[in-house]
Amino acid sequence: MTSRYLVTGGAGYVGGTVARHLVEAGHEVTVLDDLSTGFAEGVPAGAEFIEGRIQDAAKWLDGSYDGVLHFAAFSQVGESVAKPEKYWENNVGGTMALLAAMRTAGVRKLVFSSTAATYGEPESVPITESARTAPTSPYGASKLAVDHMIGGECAAHGLAAVSLRYFNVAGAYGACGERHDPESHLVPLVLEVALGRREAVNVYGDDYPTPDGTCVRDYIHVADLAEAHLLALDAMTPGEHLVCNLGNGNGFSVREVVETVRRVTGHPVPEVIAARRPGDPAVLVASAETARERLGWHPSRLDLADIVRDAWAFTQERERGRA
Repeated sequence: MTSRYLVTGGAGYVGGTVARHLVEAGHEVTVLDDLSTGFAEGVPAGAEFIEGRIQDAAKWLDGSYDGVLHFAAFSQVGESVAKPEKYWENNVGGTMALLAAMRTAGVRKLVFSSTAATYGEPESVPITESARTAPTSPYGASKLAVDHMIGGECAAHGLAAVSLRYFNVAGAYGACGERHDPESHLVPLVLEVALGRREAVNVYGDDYPTPDGTCVRDYIHVADLAEAHLLALDAMTPGEHLVCNLGNGNGFSVREVVETVRRVTGHPVPEVIAARRPGDPAVLVASAETARERLGWHPSRLDLADIVRDAWAFTQERERGRA
């Protein structure tokens, strides 16, 4: 059945990919984005676009919507340390305004873009949803605060909600790919080296207790991630706040990512060994059993080379557009 959804932050990388999946599934989609970090061209064809802030969602949200998928958040860890007030005001304050607008309009379904940053440094891996939450940045703390806020809304007002805690999202889906400014994610950074836009990739620490000495992270394809959001819309229950990790359950080291980029692109990627970054755990890998059991989610793009190949195709297409 066709439903109508509001996608906040739907001009960004993940939000735009999810919005595109919703349109392709035959749903009516309205994207709300202030374009502070998103791009107008990231809004999929067939979706209505409103340029605006989530703090003002009540202007547009009414009872004709069947649910909200919420991606509108600032997400730079380093910036959140330097400007914590920006993250509390937008990520927490904005979500509080959004929840109030949903309550007033009678919109009772929410999928929230959460993060593995809520866990902080893990006590054990793979990380399950019952793991201790101890975020190490205002960004992670702001997302955890929203998770608590949503839980209260479900218990008190019958909201049906799913928080999806992502690990490392990568890859591309057609015109939806990573283009952060500044870029901080490993895969697009390494691809910029292959493209010749950077001289080398910094490897922060090569003496971790891992097979090759570099940090290990769990990478998930953005299209697999998007599919989980659509499944979540059908799996939620009024009054319940379900939290699910999203990852592929396997880890890839920094060196494995770099070597995969070399193999996929055919370009050399020089490395520069740098000091460890404070707070970087050696291994971050998710347990996604809850998502498999409750959502019926089975990611199909688990090969790192496939993830890199899609990201490389997007990067090359974007470079051609600059020429």
